[in-house]
Amino acid sequence: MKIAAGQFTCVPADVSANVRRMTALAAEARARDAELVVFPELALTGYELDAVLADRSLWAKADDPRLDAIRDSGIATVVNCVATTEGPRPAIETLVFGSDGEPITTYRKQHLFEHEQDAFTAGRRDGRFELGGVRFALATCYDNHFPALTSRGAADGCQVHLAGSLYGTSGGADELATVYPGIAKDADMYVVLANHVGPAGPWTGCGRSAVWAPGGALLTQADSETAAVVVAEVG
Repeated sequence: MKIAAGQFTCVPADVSANVRRMTALAAEARARDAELVVFPELALTGYELDAVLADRSLWAKADDPRLDAIRDSGIATVVNCVATTEGPRPAIETLVFGSDGEPITTYRKQHLFEHEQDAFTAGRRDGRFELGGVRFALATCYDNHFPALTSRGAADGCQVHLAGSLYGTSGGADELATVYPGIAKDADMYVVLANHVGPAGPWTGCGRSAVWAPGGALLTQADSETAAVVVAEVG
């Protein structure tokens, strides 16, 4: 199975524009025979916390009609967003859709980073799904710094670890080059990282979305400046 990671510069707090960008990248991934594409953290709005916390219309859920173009892209997609919850606070949530557009699962970020802790509801369960006979684990950015979470995926039979993240140009490239191949080595899984590139809220995403093989060898990686899709064979 071929898996893709898509990186792009989000339009701040513009769901429709970001859906169009993700749909174009999904089409490119599909044209390169990928069966699934994963996007960065908060790709639906950009990492614009002030805007999304002030405007509930920027929150989403799996059946949101604004996501129709992504669901109709003909490829399984992994999209991260601010999502409504049962309580007053939203969650940083990953929505997974099959190639037929039907929801497969959702996952809420469990390990909230610093300022996120006062604004969002933390998830309480791990994210898992199967596609094409391959078992996947889900994590969002800071989650990936907690070995207990990633090791649970391996123990649960997952072969691929999917991460939508935001790492910036100020030291982020060095950090992601350590964290993600470390997961691949320690958990003995493929690791697929989708990162922001360009302006992302208070940071500038450093790109370098990538796929690592079990053991930590780098299979493919995007550059630090351009919107792109990287594709690799996994499983």
